Amino acid sequence: MKTTKVAFAGALISALALALSACAGTTTPPPASGTDNSTGSATDNSTANGYMGGTITTHGCTPQNPLFGGTTQEVCGGYILDTVSAQLVYYDSTTAEPKMDIAQSITPNSDSTVFTVKLNQGYKFSDGTEVKAANFVNAWNYEAYEPNGFAQSNFLAPIQGFDAMQCGTASDGSADCTGQPPTATTLSGLAIQDDYDFTITMGAPTSNLVVRLGYPAFQPLPDSFFTSMTADPLVAADLTGQGKIPVTAGPYMVQSNTSTDITLVKNPYYTGPNPGHVDKIDYRIYNDLSAAWNDIVANNLDFIDSIPSDQLVNDQWISTIGKDRTSSIPGPTIQAIDFSPTDPQLKDVKLRQAISMAIDRTTITQQIFNSTRVPMTGWVPPFIDGYTPNQCGDTCNYDPTQAKALYAQTAGYTGTLQLSVNGDGGHGPWATAVCNSINQVLGIDCQVNTTPDFATLLNEAQSGQLQGMFRSGWAMDYPSIEDYLAPIYQTGADSNYTNYSNPQFDSLLKQAAAAPTVDAANALYQQAERLLAQDLPSIPMWYYNLTTAWSNRVTNVITTPFGYADLSAIQVLPGK
Repeated sequence: MKTTKVAFAGALISALALALSACAGTTTPPPASGTDNSTGSATDNSTANGYMGGTITTHGCTPQNPLFGGTTQEVCGGYILDTVSAQLVYYDSTTAEPKMDIAQSITPNSDSTVFTVKLNQGYKFSDGTEVKAANFVNAWNYEAYEPNGFAQSNFLAPIQGFDAMQCGTASDGSADCTGQPPTATTLSGLAIQDDYDFTITMGAPTSNLVVRLGYPAFQPLPDSFFTSMTADPLVAADLTGQGKIPVTAGPYMVQSNTSTDITLVKNPYYTGPNPGHVDKIDYRIYNDLSAAWNDIVANNLDFIDSIPSDQLVNDQWISTIGKDRTSSIPGPTIQAIDFSPTDPQLKDVKLRQAISMAIDRTTITQQIFNSTRVPMTGWVPPFIDGYTPNQCGDTCNYDPTQAKALYAQTAGYTGTLQLSVNGDGGHGPWATAVCNSINQVLGIDCQVNTTPDFATLLNEAQSGQLQGMFRSGWAMDYPSIEDYLAPIYQTGADSNYTNYSNPQFDSLLKQAAAAPTVDAANALYQQAERLLAQDLPSIPMWYYNLTTAWSNRVTNVITTPFGYADLSAIQVLPGK
């Protein structure tokens, strides 16, 4: 065990780093210089740092929310923020280890309750203004103030004073921000020392804070975000407009944002540690994954982060474009099936258990995904600090006999059991196979319901419109077991689409967050995970091997442990 908390937090990543660093997929880095391009189709701007300039296109999907770290909680918006935002720390694109970014240093006290942050001077937003301590403090205060409705505010909950910024509760359990507004408008745990220094005081020891601070929920906001810097609380400008074209501090910034395409260009003021190589990145939004794949094959798209399931059979995708343009590495992205909290028939836990045990995950991952998905035995994937195998127990094992026996003890399921998936993710084949498995074992009429896109699926799940079951997934925010439990299953969490609520589960999360060491915290988180097996609000399905492919135009393609391409690293080849 390391002696200092910062060093110890960095050591948390070691298991993940060992698992990923040896197998991260990259192409061969370019030489220090290249040949002249005489075709006129691109300029050969090769330097000692690799090829510079050009435009790339990447597979995208429709963001559900405005592009702020405090509002974006799904992958489609996360892709954008991963490239345009910058925080106090960033995560290494190979090991996921947190490294200093806007912060020059983050120093904890002896029990990890107070952290002193010193910023690098001269770090700028895309509007040319300097990033200062107030930009973090104002941003976090605005996000934590519940009437502002920032969905990611729970990431700030460990900071002292967070509870005072929350609204009271109405009789129906909803937040009553009108009748019972917060008693505070700022986090008492944040204190600006000068332009480049501030302190973070936690409500309890938080030994893994540094690991968390690279997540976009902790991004700074520019002065231009606020229409009034003197109001109490601070008042923001129009979130809709700013959320489409945000002012950010990362290597790229959003230039345009439409329903079919989101274009990023270099932040001309960026001086951080991860400058981009290409000048422009176009996120093309596809409603059909097969169409995106066809564009990769034709070299009309430069990067895709998901391969259609029919192409995975017998490694057809690799045969089509070659091993030198593909990558497959173990990853921490998971998929689950959530039970609708508004479906009265699914309130019986034995019925949910029977459905889980009727799904043949092993056969589905082998036949549909050619083993590029691995069945899960709990709610946390391997490689994550705190992972324990077999947390789900027998409930996640395919057992037709036991499934039928449990089903016989229930009132059954009348009518059609709906399994909803988003149409823009290529989920039809596996969803059909899941329904077929349930039909064959239990005799339930299970049918697939397809929404147009992921944003629609999330919105309908969030509003309680979906009956039956629906697909859910989670991409790692930071490498900790806590990230797979609290944001998804804590009472009232914004990604808690099952409306799961267990006071014992919540208490264990609270105890874990205040634990003096990460080992002690993980033991408590593991107890909480076992409660999910008891209550079964969702069925863990599989974790992904990260399968990616790219065109013949690009090189130095790196798939990060978070499942994204490192678009600051990717380069356009001369003449392409």
